[in-house]
Amino acid sequence: MEKIKTNYSRRSFLKSSALASGGLMISFKLFPQILFGGKTHQMIPPQQFREINGYVKITPDNLIKIICPNPEFGQNVMTSLPMIVAEELDVDWHEVTVEMGPFDNVKYGPQFVGGSNSMRMYWKPLREAGAAARGMLVQAAAQSWGVPAQEVTSRAGVLYHEKTGKSAKYGDLASQAAAIPIPKDLKLKEVKDFEVVRHSQKNVEGLNIVTGKPLFGLDYYQDGMLFAMIHHPPAFGMKLKSFDASQALKMPGIKDVFSLKMYPEGFELGGFDTHTFNDLLVVAGNSTWEVMNARKKLEVQWEPVADTTETFSFFGRKREVVIPAGLETTATQHEKMMEKAKAPATLLRKDGDPETAFKNAAQIIERTYTAPYLAHNCMEPMNFFAHVRADKALMVGPLQAPGWIAPTLSKVLNLPASKIEIRMTRMGGGFGLRAYGHYLVEAALISRKTQTPIKLVYDREDDMTYGIYRPTYMMTYRAALDANKNLTAFHVKGGGIPEHCVHENRFPAGAIDNYLAEGWEIPSNITIGAFRAPGSNFNAAAEQSFLDELAEAMGKDPIEFRLELLKRAKERPVGSRNDYDADRYAGVLQLVKEKSGWNDPANAKYSRGVSAYFCHNSYVAHVIDVVKKNNLPHVERVTSAADCGIVINPDAATNMIQGAVVDGIGNAMYGALTLHNGVPGENNFNRYRMIRIKEAPQKIDVHFVENDINPTGLGEPPFAPVFGAVANALYKATGKRFYNQPFAKDLEGAA
Repeated sequence: MEKIKTNYSRRSFLKSSALASGGLMISFKLFPQILFGGKTHQMIPPQQFREINGYVKITPDNLIKIICPNPEFGQNVMTSLPMIVAEELDVDWHEVTVEMGPFDNVKYGPQFVGGSNSMRMYWKPLREAGAAARGMLVQAAAQSWGVPAQEVTSRAGVLYHEKTGKSAKYGDLASQAAAIPIPKDLKLKEVKDFEVVRHSQKNVEGLNIVTGKPLFGLDYYQDGMLFAMIHHPPAFGMKLKSFDASQALKMPGIKDVFSLKMYPEGFELGGFDTHTFNDLLVVAGNSTWEVMNARKKLEVQWEPVADTTETFSFFGRKREVVIPAGLETTATQHEKMMEKAKAPATLLRKDGDPETAFKNAAQIIERTYTAPYLAHNCMEPMNFFAHVRADKALMVGPLQAPGWIAPTLSKVLNLPASKIEIRMTRMGGGFGLRAYGHYLVEAALISRKTQTPIKLVYDREDDMTYGIYRPTYMMTYRAALDANKNLTAFHVKGGGIPEHCVHENRFPAGAIDNYLAEGWEIPSNITIGAFRAPGSNFNAAAEQSFLDELAEAMGKDPIEFRLELLKRAKERPVGSRNDYDADRYAGVLQLVKEKSGWNDPANAKYSRGVSAYFCHNSYVAHVIDVVKKNNLPHVERVTSAADCGIVINPDAATNMIQGAVVDGIGNAMYGALTLHNGVPGENNFNRYRMIRIKEAPQKIDVHFVENDINPTGLGEPPFAPVFGAVANALYKATGKRFYNQPFAKDLEGAA
């Protein structure tokens, strides 16, 4: 049993639990439910629960509530994180109810969902919370029975003293335990003794979801609230000049039309603050339908923006970003990227003497890969409720980063943070988009202007034309081979608008004597942001496609070639900054090779592509099997292998990987957003092509490397390697290499 020394007060314990490892954390208010044996019970009045610590509450009737500190947008943390507490608390999972914790950056730390950090960062704090609560209950039992604490045991929510035959449920001693100091020695379970963790548990919100309970931001309603929508410029690089709202104000249900600025000139933005359009033209009324119709009646004049410079401050680090004027077009941007790719770039890493190796090479293989902007397309459009008054504000809606937007909101409203209440609802998708709080700030400013509670709602076209896209990228790879087809040098040069995605210290860095990584960027007024596996999703696609082509040129099996490089990285690593574990990387390749039957003649009927990648602290490999349907390639099945350390909830983890696979196939094949003179060409689902049910693989087999390593990320790591596996399988099916996403445009009749 692992022992941890503590020196905590009750409040410092709560705070340090959330702040451990400096992790990124999330908070998000969900509607609590109580499920016992699959049945829904009446809500227990909050006052009947006795708080043992910030994560554990128990009633005298032995009802146990565990608080989830992280927001939920489908990754199932509302089930998996409380499982960690329940394990150390030593309770029957089926006797537990789960509640989403409120936004409280003192108790729960810098609450943020992103970077696949939930399990990794909360593993230790939540184990400690469960163990501390159990220790306090044991002390309470020992005091009550007059016996040594070391003689008191627990099992499934019941305390026992074997010598005297005494026993008590946790609820019997909850009040007494709540007054006991945090134990100095926390005894954590051995991994081999886990009874909740590593065992599949159903989604605690499942019943509420399938019965349509109001969980999402769009569900939130308050009597007397108005609905608001923003009419933003038709193109990036434009701003509001003037407007005539006379006809709109005559429309039924319309209360007001006005303009306002989101941020004053010179406002210092936080790291995740953004605003595509700073001048807001707002329509407010009694319903979204009435507001949408009135918005069509506005007569608006737009004008070009000038070059601007904005200052961002993030964790004490300031940076200035130049945002150029102009109306940008995808084709023109591509031409600029091609020119930039030929120019000198920023050196990111250099090992050995790659210039000489390329000069002396018998053969040089060079390939360039591109990817377009991608829209997030969350199923729930952006929305937020706000009720701002002179002395306080209430904000309710779907949000990934309450702790990061709260300081900005406080400055904008000129209210102390203590006077701003933020409640997080369940998110109908996020993928990084809801980490940016612009829509929350917009809602707050509109409420302050109207002096009423309002619900700000984007329609789908607002959502898709407002920006915060995945950047557009270009990556060029070169490899030098000697006369015996040995790899002697490797060069990656990548760029993007407005940022590149080169990860210079990732594989195959460290496996090649002569290695060079460079990056370049082109400024833009197209607002971009985090998109599932930010940067990694295209870096993995290009890298893994190139490695396959390189393996073919060298006459090697693509899996064996990768394993050879990883063996070199393990035994004779080049450089000291390599950020991957070669053994774990090789482990997922070996597992996917075995489970997919890579060398099994029975699978010769498939066109097979492989890819493996490390990001967000986890390792994932996919083998994608393609067949022909109606003379077009179709992904029939996928085999996936992942090493994310201890798997908390196997069913949930499997579902996450399966979802990432389908999402990755869809984006690789069809995802693209284009611009013409600053106007997005794909403004709704009828134009933005997404994967359809019939295009999803019939079977996705998921396997996990079994080890006792502390849990790492899983929301993003499975997504990144999908693109390369698709490209490699398509090559086997068609005989043609695919360098430009989306791939379907190069398949006749597939668009």
